[in-house]
Amino acid sequence: MYVCGMTVYDFCHLGHARMLVSFDVIARWLRASGYKVNFVRNITDIDDKIIKRAIQTDQKISDVTRFFIQAMHADEAALGVQAPDHQPQATDHVGGMLDIIKRLETRGLAYQSPDGDVNFAVRSFEGYGKLSGKSLDELRAGERIAVSTGKRDPLDFVLWKAAKVTEPPESKWPSPYGLGRPGWHIECSAMSKALLDLPLDIHGGGPDLKFPHHENEIAQTEGAFGGTLANHWLHCGPLMVDADKMSKSLANFKTIRQTVSSQDIPNDQAGYTANPREAEMLRFFIVRNHYRSIQNYTPANLADAQHALDRLYQTLQAHLQADLNAASVHVETASTDTIDWSTPKAQAFAAAMNDDFNTAGAVAVLFDLAAQANRGVGAEAVQQLKALGGVLGLLQTEPSLYLKSTTRYTRRALEQSQLALVASQAGGDDSHDTSSDQSSNKLNVAAPVTLSDTEIEALVQERSDAKGVKDFKRADDIRTNLSAVGVLLEDKPGGVTHWQRG
Repeated sequence: MYVCGMTVYDFCHLGHARMLVSFDVIARWLRASGYKVNFVRNITDIDDKIIKRAIQTDQKISDVTRFFIQAMHADEAALGVQAPDHQPQATDHVGGMLDIIKRLETRGLAYQSPDGDVNFAVRSFEGYGKLSGKSLDELRAGERIAVSTGKRDPLDFVLWKAAKVTEPPESKWPSPYGLGRPGWHIECSAMSKALLDLPLDIHGGGPDLKFPHHENEIAQTEGAFGGTLANHWLHCGPLMVDADKMSKSLANFKTIRQTVSSQDIPNDQAGYTANPREAEMLRFFIVRNHYRSIQNYTPANLADAQHALDRLYQTLQAHLQADLNAASVHVETASTDTIDWSTPKAQAFAAAMNDDFNTAGAVAVLFDLAAQANRGVGAEAVQQLKALGGVLGLLQTEPSLYLKSTTRYTRRALEQSQLALVASQAGGDDSHDTSSDQSSNKLNVAAPVTLSDTEIEALVQERSDAKGVKDFKRADDIRTNLSAVGVLLEDKPGGVTHWQRG
């Protein structure tokens, strides 16, 4: 399986989160089903935007890409995304790209224009448009930059870009066509061929890659080597924000780290500590929708996802025994050895996942198991809930750690955030551009007012002591006060009280 990965010139955003999690789940299920999976996800480390970032920040290109690769790995860790088997970088495969270009030139599918660029002759490749289903008359040139005047046809796309005097030395490679660098599309043809050969069983990527990127990959690879590039194509659906496409220009753009980090992170810091409850909520938010569906990111939808995931963890906390390892936060690879796939719930889970990776149906099985466990029907239901959740990369955090973690994504926390915003605007704070704040408020939520774990534990103990001397008014007051700051108590047999942040 080859999946087009990140162009590392900036922090990963929520659209990237969906791609990362979706294909992580697909790889996990294929392995759980007994397949030997060789998973490649590339890294684009040479590109117009990377060069622009390096020039703007007065850095070497390699320093820019190294930093954002580290930041990407921090996001993957936060979301529980397992590392692919291979993560090739484009700059390590320039020789392979030049070999493909030479093959295309020999076959009359590539030509060098007067400006020095080498372009693919789209109309010379029979079948161009077969992935996107568009005719040549409908198509436009699929480059990330303006159409070159040196092209014979506006549909042609660049394979090799001639070097410009203003570009840094790191962006220039020697070639039979002069100094230059590869175009965007050619890199994946070279890396997939080198690491997996042809045809690929599965080729995947984000929703915006079907055209032109994947269409151009097909033309390059099949034009150079013949045969078929990929037997199956998978594209995850778009992530919208209040029904709008996420975009910096619309002020609704948000990174993964902003969404799940436990604190504000300086822009010069690649790594960070994720809030385990918020990070798993974001993964759950993505997983509970089918990977091809349109997904709408709003605070209300995140709060709903947080509430639903909390319910599953409440079931685990209520029923799991001491065999949970309290020091373990995530299980890297869910073990399928303990799952009895002959049981009705496991079969329902497998049937959903075998139906085009229908994670929505699989998550529904998890809630069926939770309901079964909460009714006391079947002692194995909780273990099956945890094991099947692990196949999706969920429910592997120790329940008390999860439930005692703060979260900005409860209905109460969002209401507090909205009230704080209204109060700030009513106060006439001229230090903010309120029009910008209002549009970005769709994504930016404030941290709720919280007590520390130590303070909560002290109040829980004080309440227990009050009940011991029959001071029930004081005990009720403590429960009420804790509830007001989002701490929920649950009294269990034997005088034990569990608490969680609501």
